[in-house]
Amino acid sequence: MTIIGISVLAAFGWKRISREIEKQRLLKECVVFEIPQLDIKAPVMDGTEHEVLSKAAGHFPNTGAVGSENYCIAGHNSTIYAEIFNEMKNIEIGMKMYLIDNDEKRTKYTYKVTDNFIVEPTETWILDDFGDKRITIVTCTDDGTQRQIVIGKLVEN
Repeated sequence: MTIIGISVLAAFGWKRISREIEKQRLLKECVVFEIPQLDIKAPVMDGTEHEVLSKAAGHFPNTGAVGSENYCIAGHNSTIYAEIFNEMKNIEIGMKMYLIDNDEKRTKYTYKVTDNFIVEPTETWILDDFGDKRITIVTCTDDGTQRQIVIGKLVEN
């Protein structure tokens, strides 16, 4: 029993370590989303498929580009998957969020949280272009039945 217990713990430990190594690699290659006050720092990959969301936040296809329009990303609030947005429930209006582009300059865009609300999973209007420069974060509520939406407006430099 001891050997089985140690083996199970080692498997979980290896999975966590390999996930962190992959995250560090992606942080160097991808757009990066960050909320320092919540200790959130995640790579953002294109797409919202399971394969993407199991290791990073995903940029919704056909939504804005970094620093323009409505840049929409999704990420898990889960202990099973990437655990990217587990602390999002603690977000407050006025907090700063950052997007760091993966261009040569690693351009950093600052957003200020303006809205935080819950919608049903079928409500896709939040992905629409609203004629301003914003970021929209989509994650599950703790019970997974609804979606928490966090909106940040670009702070002009």
